[in-house]
Amino acid sequence: MSHIVFFLVPGVHLLDLAGPAQVFSTAADFGHPYTLSYVGEQPQVPTAQGLPVLVGLDWPDLGPEDLIVVPGWEVATLADSPAIAETSLKVLRDHHTRGGTVASVCAGAEALGRAGLLRGRRCTTHHSVQDELALRHPGAVVVRDVLFTADDRVITSAGIASGIDLALHLVAGRHGPAVAAQVARDMVVYARRNGHEPQASAMFRHRSHLDDTVHRAQDLIDTRFDQPLPLPHLASAVGVSERTLTRLFTRAIGLTPLRYQQTLRLERAEHLISHGSTIGAAAHSVGFEDARMLRRLRNRLV
Repeated sequence: MSHIVFFLVPGVHLLDLAGPAQVFSTAADFGHPYTLSYVGEQPQVPTAQGLPVLVGLDWPDLGPEDLIVVPGWEVATLADSPAIAETSLKVLRDHHTRGGTVASVCAGAEALGRAGLLRGRRCTTHHSVQDELALRHPGAVVVRDVLFTADDRVITSAGIASGIDLALHLVAGRHGPAVAAQVARDMVVYARRNGHEPQASAMFRHRSHLDDTVHRAQDLIDTRFDQPLPLPHLASAVGVSERTLTRLFTRAIGLTPLRYQQTLRLERAEHLISHGSTIGAAAHSVGFEDARMLRRLRNRLV
């Protein structure tokens, strides 16, 4: 059984806490063994939104399969963050040393920094305090314009809603993407966002509609965009005719299913190329047989 412990400090943001907690709670509802606990340094923790939260003062016994999450708090600068006792920071360090995972949401990365867990590791936080995090913890490798990072069982997220993405990433890593998709769908989070993707990704630009049939088809394409997905297969999977799916898709997002898949492939290929991949290698990674089709799409769409 995996124990998820949320460590709360005064001024904690409710969504930083509730988002990841809902993900693991929903996973538990689907039969996956999660137990959630809430720990703080005072029995009643005030939140940034004015709703106090009651927590325990004693840490449970934790093993390598367990997770500690530090949600973020309301603060103008990280230097103004609430004090955190050394005993609590030691719990974070010791849990990681024993093979456990430690995660943060938003300004919670400051707690991980104070515990020495960011030294030499990739991390992120809310965009408003990224520069300060880098200054306060010079050994940290602060990554900008990402939703979350994962480095040696230290996972950090950009804040607020991205805590949900972080939690879904952990669920996918433990139980597979199908379980994460099931949880996301139950929470009406139609697309699980990847840590390396900026918030302007095509998966989100084309998810503002309310057509459930198209959302279900997009779910399939999003998870298998690098594989052949014939229109008859897609239509059968969502229970409509090919003609109906094409009509619904075009009406909802302005693209055919094929063009949507090509857009995802192109965006992913551009990301790989920007990180040093050759056009040929990027084309192969996203499902093209060779670079010619990728070059044609780049010329047509970029």
